[in-house]
Amino acid sequence: MRSRLATFIISIVTILIIAVFALFGMIFWQEFKDLQAGAEVEGVQTVISENQNRNTIDQDIKTPEIIENPFDQIQDSGQSTAVNVDYSNVTVDKYFYNQLEEPSQTIYKAFESNKENMKSGTYRIDLGNSFSDILNQANGSDLLGKYYQSAIEAYTYDNPEIFYLSPNKMYLNIETTTLGNSITYNVYINNGNENNYFIDEFTSQAQVENAISQIEQVKNQILQNRSGNVYDDIKMVHDYLVENIEYDTTVSQSNIYNVYGALVNGRAVCEGYARSFKYLMDELGIPCTLVIGTGTNSQGQTENHAWNYVQLNGNWYAIDCTWDDPVSSTGYVSQSSRYRYFLKGSSEFMQDHTPSGQFTEGGKVFSYPTLSGTRGTVLKIPKRRDF
Repeated sequence: MRSRLATFIISIVTILIIAVFALFGMIFWQEFKDLQAGAEVEGVQTVISENQNRNTIDQDIKTPEIIENPFDQIQDSGQSTAVNVDYSNVTVDKYFYNQLEEPSQTIYKAFESNKENMKSGTYRIDLGNSFSDILNQANGSDLLGKYYQSAIEAYTYDNPEIFYLSPNKMYLNIETTTLGNSITYNVYINNGNENNYFIDEFTSQAQVENAISQIEQVKNQILQNRSGNVYDDIKMVHDYLVENIEYDTTVSQSNIYNVYGALVNGRAVCEGYARSFKYLMDELGIPCTLVIGTGTNSQGQTENHAWNYVQLNGNWYAIDCTWDDPVSSTGYVSQSSRYRYFLKGSSEFMQDHTPSGQFTEGGKVFSYPTLSGTRGTVLKIPKRRDF
């Protein structure tokens, strides 16, 4: 009896041990399957991620520093498909544009073609795959950056009416997508991480359009006095600017470097005078260029300066509206002083003016028209003209 009971107990214990080992075996097997499945899923996700990202490289080129403003670098231009954009049908015949190399002219034409669109401050200017040959070179990005810098400099100095754009907030983006042995480039210009590519004084298209409207009202007021005689019209514009713009000695007011500050607010520094003169000459159809360089004043001080060259009777002459509007402590300036730098030839003008065709350090060196050796038409000092 005792022998049977012992046998029964041993059987029960054996069954329990087997059951326990079976249970642990099942748990271990399930964990092993879960781990294997998890490893397979993670491997698929990794491959997908690599396939999405490994073949695309974004390169950013900062816009060139123009005049004095700093510029920032955007971090990421995103991924998009290259497109074929053709600006060959855009016609431009302007002084600095004509000195550009072909890639720079293409970028300039892109600006010109999208002049209305750029009033939004955020419009993306597509250049597509236009520069594949350049970008396929070892230093292609740097080379395209130089072409871009030259283009935006020429565009800024040829077109004073785009006063609201800040080149320092405009970015050239190069997208490079590699598929096997094939490389595709897509190039475009946008505002990067900036809210817009306006100068700080403007934040919306409505403000820009209102400012343009105000400038055009002043322009129409001035040009209603046009005579059709080139000499008289040059003098008429010169006189208006000298009589109606106050030189800003604080260098703290808004828009003092552009046509809005000069023509609407009536306050500007030399660049505002010079851009306004060119703007009005362009409206009159009289060839004119903006010139930058240095000037040495009567106290022997040399400083950065801007003025104009204008064409009369087939010859080029210099005009410095700023220095024809000297700041006087008495409030009185003689009539002869107001024409000291009017239609001057090189023999007189270059005594205290030194032009520079390089707008930014390391940038393209542009050339200016060759001035006549002597001054233009003998000037009869006129009576003051009211506008």
